[in-house]
Amino acid sequence: MQPLAERMRPQTLDDYVGQQHLVGEKAVLRRAVESGRIPSFILWGPPGVGKTTLASIVAQTLKRPFHVLSAISAGVKDIRETIEMAKKQKFFDTPSPILFIDEIHRFSKSQQDSLLGAVEKGIITLIGATTENPSFEVISALLSRCQVYVLKPLVKEELIYLINQALEKDIFLKNRGIVVKEYEAILQFSGGDGRKLYNILELVSNFIPVGEGLEITNEMVVEKLQQNIALYDKDGEQHYDIISAFIKSIRGSDPNAAVYWLARMLEGGEDIEFIGRRLMILASEDIGLANPNALLMANTCFQTIRAVGMPEARIVLSQTVIYLATSAKSNSAYLAIDQALAMVRETGNLPVPLHLRNAPTKLMKQLDYGKNYKYAHNYEGNFVKQQFLPEEVKNTKFFEPQQNPAEEKIKQKLRQDWGEEYDY
Repeated sequence: MQPLAERMRPQTLDDYVGQQHLVGEKAVLRRAVESGRIPSFILWGPPGVGKTTLASIVAQTLKRPFHVLSAISAGVKDIRETIEMAKKQKFFDTPSPILFIDEIHRFSKSQQDSLLGAVEKGIITLIGATTENPSFEVISALLSRCQVYVLKPLVKEELIYLINQALEKDIFLKNRGIVVKEYEAILQFSGGDGRKLYNILELVSNFIPVGEGLEITNEMVVEKLQQNIALYDKDGEQHYDIISAFIKSIRGSDPNAAVYWLARMLEGGEDIEFIGRRLMILASEDIGLANPNALLMANTCFQTIRAVGMPEARIVLSQTVIYLATSAKSNSAYLAIDQALAMVRETGNLPVPLHLRNAPTKLMKQLDYGKNYKYAHNYEGNFVKQQFLPEEVKNTKFFEPQQNPAEEKIKQKLRQDWGEEYDY
């Protein structure tokens, strides 16, 4: 028998629950589908919000051949065979077949490269699904050829609607006399994941014989789930809440909580390299200049766990997590680059000051490129005041040293060299 989640899978956009910013009336993806012309796109969002379902509905609505590959099991050979099959299905000006790739972030660079030609030539329309930020996990050449649509976790009202729809319409549940007296526990354990919600509902419903009424309460849900459902996806998909708690515990300088959440991830089968990558990001984002060694520690951790694997990697991860959690914290580097990016977007391509320009040719020298540039190493202390920002944004401060010993030293050095220009 098919699982409840599969039995309740919607077949049209009108039946699809959630993501109204994409599929609601006049929303961007619905308009594209209704026009009959869709771009290649990537669906980015947490597990259980309907990425696979949405891809299937798009293909059914457009009546296009629909090929499915999972990045977990497919290789370059599978991709090439699917592309060859798609070529045979495309005649003259007919729309291209759709290739759906689940968990596209797990594809290697070579696997993603093998898709490029087919996407560029319109042999296939690619739909990817990912739980990871595609900016980091999808190669830029492929990402530039795809729209990215962000899917949101299902909200309380949508989850309750899914429960009630299943109890009213599912062939096996609708005649069971099931009544949900309390929704809180089932919603909490589902975590905004529609597939997990259906799994919990089906599991709880299986504890009552056919023909007898069932009243679902919070106490009953908790009791039945304690021994019957894993609260962490061992395929590494449902890690959002726990990785969030993990990062916030390190950021909040609580090594005990950080190690606890690390243990939860390891026990759940999380990819250790995923954890290692997050530690490298955190070392710059949340510790940064307060302790530059944190990034070195995190990078060494990543290389080591990749080399030794589990179970020994747990020790290396624990050491690194405790070090990062107990380190001084600063997000000054993170704030500085975001403020600088905001300034660039606001002011555009401001001209480089003449004295900073390169002058490899005689003409450029005649145009005063590089004129009056002061070579810092020719001056005492290897420093001399001069303007490095474009005139329009001179004296703008992006970097603000924070209150920790390392950055206090940086602040004093800047004041010593620059005087009023860096008078924080």
